[in-house]
Amino acid sequence: MTLNTAYQEKFEGRHIAPNAADTAEMLQATGVKTLDELIAQTVPAKIRLKSPLNLPAAKSEFTYLNDLKQTASKNKVYRSYIGQGYYDVIVPGVIQRNILENPGWYTQYTPYQAEIAQGRLQALLNFQTMVIDLTGMEIANASLLDEGTAAAEAMFMQYSLRKKEEAKVFFVSEEVFPQTIDILKTRAEPYGITLQIGDHRTVELTDDMFGAIVQYPAGNGAVYNYADFAAKGHEKGIKLTVVADIMSLVLLTPPGEWGADIVVGSTQRFGVPMGFGGPHAAFFATKEEYKRSLPGRIIGVTIDSAGNYALRMALQTREQHIRRDKATSNICTAQALLAIMAGMYAVYHGPKGLKLIAERIHGLAILTAKCLTQLGFKQLNEAYFDTLKFDLGELVGPIHGEALNNELNLHYQGSVVTLSIDETTLPEDIKTLIRLFAKVKGKTLNDVNFDELKAGVTTVIPADLQRTSAYLTHGIFNTHHSEHEMLRYIKSLETKDLSLCHSMIALGSCTMKLNATTEMVPVTWAEFSRMHPFAPADQVGGYMQLFDELNRWLSEITGFAAMSLQPNAGAQGEYAGLMVIRAYHHDRGDHHRNIVLIPSSAHGTNPASAAMAGMKIIVVKCDDNGNIDVADLKAKAEQYKAELSCLMVTYPSTHGVFEESIIDICQIIHDNGGQVYMDGANMNAQVGLTSPANIGADVCHLNLHKTFCIPHGGGGPGMGPIGVAKHLVPYLPGHAVVDIDNGKAIHAVSAAPWGSASILIISHAYIAMMGPDGLTNATRYAILNANYIKARLESHYPVLYTGNNGRCAHEMILDCRSFKASGIEVVDIAKRLMDYGFHAPTVSFPVAGTVMIEPTESEPKHELDRFCDAMIAIRKEIAAVESGASDKADNPLKNAPHTVTVVTGNDWEHPYSRQKAAFPLPYVAAYKFWPSVGRVNDTYGDRTLICSCPPLTDYEFEESEVTTPEYGT
Repeated sequence: MTLNTAYQEKFEGRHIAPNAADTAEMLQATGVKTLDELIAQTVPAKIRLKSPLNLPAAKSEFTYLNDLKQTASKNKVYRSYIGQGYYDVIVPGVIQRNILENPGWYTQYTPYQAEIAQGRLQALLNFQTMVIDLTGMEIANASLLDEGTAAAEAMFMQYSLRKKEEAKVFFVSEEVFPQTIDILKTRAEPYGITLQIGDHRTVELTDDMFGAIVQYPAGNGAVYNYADFAAKGHEKGIKLTVVADIMSLVLLTPPGEWGADIVVGSTQRFGVPMGFGGPHAAFFATKEEYKRSLPGRIIGVTIDSAGNYALRMALQTREQHIRRDKATSNICTAQALLAIMAGMYAVYHGPKGLKLIAERIHGLAILTAKCLTQLGFKQLNEAYFDTLKFDLGELVGPIHGEALNNELNLHYQGSVVTLSIDETTLPEDIKTLIRLFAKVKGKTLNDVNFDELKAGVTTVIPADLQRTSAYLTHGIFNTHHSEHEMLRYIKSLETKDLSLCHSMIALGSCTMKLNATTEMVPVTWAEFSRMHPFAPADQVGGYMQLFDELNRWLSEITGFAAMSLQPNAGAQGEYAGLMVIRAYHHDRGDHHRNIVLIPSSAHGTNPASAAMAGMKIIVVKCDDNGNIDVADLKAKAEQYKAELSCLMVTYPSTHGVFEESIIDICQIIHDNGGQVYMDGANMNAQVGLTSPANIGADVCHLNLHKTFCIPHGGGGPGMGPIGVAKHLVPYLPGHAVVDIDNGKAIHAVSAAPWGSASILIISHAYIAMMGPDGLTNATRYAILNANYIKARLESHYPVLYTGNNGRCAHEMILDCRSFKASGIEVVDIAKRLMDYGFHAPTVSFPVAGTVMIEPTESEPKHELDRFCDAMIAIRKEIAAVESGASDKADNPLKNAPHTVTVVTGNDWEHPYSRQKAAFPLPYVAAYKFWPSVGRVNDTYGDRTLICSCPPLTDYEFEESEVTTPEYGT
């Protein structure tokens, strides 16, 4: 034996699944001898990088976590009273361990295949019900990205619903949080919307206003009665958006009861860590009449093929790939995992528990105000929920110093200080606050009658603003209050959902790769999770180091000069990139450059984002091979030369091909005065082999929830940072609260300065542990795995597009349109795959009647084979229908998926066997995942739209069985 003290296990070998023997077999199947030969046939030589990535050497998992602990220690976790939309929370352990830290929840995909997503659909329906109840509105969606962008979505919804085209003024209360106002400025500018910022109590509402927005409670902590303001606005046709604190609505009259048209906010306070800004689930609630204008996803109740209760995403025709440039929003994702956590927080605590939490927060705020008043400080808010306001004059400096000495952060605006109480605040914390305020006046805690004041606490909320209506009355919120019950409820939902824990999810365009445990572990460390996004700069050294490293690494990978980590979703990255290009042109005096060229194959968010950026969209044709028609592109670029802003291009193409002409395409755009925006959805086929800058792009967004391993979380969170060439760096997004000095920054695109900062750790970990060689090999194996599947399936299904050498990139499209002649639709294949234990690939995108498959580098050969075996077996089932051996209407595809209830029922009248239905291949019995419902009925659900939890009689238990445990005081 030789002692090798230098040995540490490589993470690369854990992330990339195929071993040497598997690799040899797959290469043989694809008809090449080496991986280098395959890459040479796939990636055009003229775009390949000339040198390897210049990144730090790979770290082992053990070393990475040890090093990150040192980085994390540079974050100083002070007790935060900053508020401003972000509050420390108590994450119930049963939720943290069994949802946030559980791959059974965080590796799920968006619930497009409803039959194998009933658990998270129910959890999201709970969230919608919670929001509807607390806001007093009629309908809610299944979450948006953050409070600021939700407010912007509300503004634009009001704008699109306006009845007078000349109405282009939007009133903004000066007490709306500054980060929200910043985003409203970003969104308003391309549409020529004028923001009138002022005092809602004195503003004159005019006919040219289409909407208004207020904060409840206000940004300074005051609770205003906006009823008269809402009524005056409605008289003039002005709709009102209310940005509401979700916790305060437990005690305050809900906005829906005093005239709000839209209510938005963040559910961060419901058990979701601050995480230096995110991810957090925003909510959006409105009136039933606006349901078809509601942005984002809506979960609705329907029935399955047996007439039983089922759920699915409702009104799916509103998706961007259908409406494209006519879409009223580019929202393509949600914050599903965080919405599920927030909804579960309400389930766990129930209405009584939430009221006790809200009353404790409110009571401690009152106690603090009374104590500080007794010390001689004047509290300026007459009515408030959790936030106190003081004008400290010349005492602000000493108070600031004493607060830091006690490791406390308050919110300072000149001499005005606000402090916000949260769920974690204890009476001892109040005493600490009193001591430091007393000290600057030469007094002590003994100068305050603390116990006497504590005993005399009564609400300061005016009677007409105190909530009297019931909320969370459904049994779901009144049953699961012991940890054992809650654990079982969470697990009962988890078992209904297929995730990466069960099998590969071969989604083209929506990469579902390994989200390694080591990457996830630091997300919940207190040094990262309990940081307020507006904490002073000298307290966040760990985050700044992490951002700096990630910025440099991603810049090296993309070939760009710098990144903005702010956009907190892929579509937000698209929008941010286009706004940076817009700012660049405007700064040069080219205000007329507003035309964007978009290939017809582009993802629907591309034209939607372009429309939001105020651009005019010109569609470029694709040829019969799915490539951009270069002649058409050239003609249109020259035709619109004077007005050309940019091209939006995805590379490799949305069709899964490395287009040979990409450098020429970019040059054509540059020759005609435009910029090239590259959609980074397929970046996992580029890393280490080529780069956006090498191709000729000027800006690119990266889907960190795809290429860089942030998990999909059942439909979110995601991150979509943008990289830009040197000439665009000055225009990267800034922020109204935290100074991000880019020189000529556009306004913010997300509420927090670095977006969903806490999950950036995941991508940082992935890059650090893979190293330059590992990242490049990940790309190579993603291409190998895809071409191996192609080799196995192309004799059974036509492959729609390939490159010049017959290769696909990291994904491929199988053409299923010919099966329609025999009555088999692509959706039948998707549903039948569930019986084989698989989630369907991407269906009917980018071409209707097709499936797009992407295996990723994380899947081993035996899993690829299992999937291929299933697809080949399904093709044989289709052939049986084509030949007449199987009934055209009553066959395993048309009846799929088959539930355990159907298969084990007393009646079986189908011409095929139960075994054929449930166990079509030998391996299925060992891996069997049972869909919990039969095929869902989308038409029924859209016809009878129900977006909150239905009556208890629709469930398996009767109302009489539901109990509400008593809470202690």
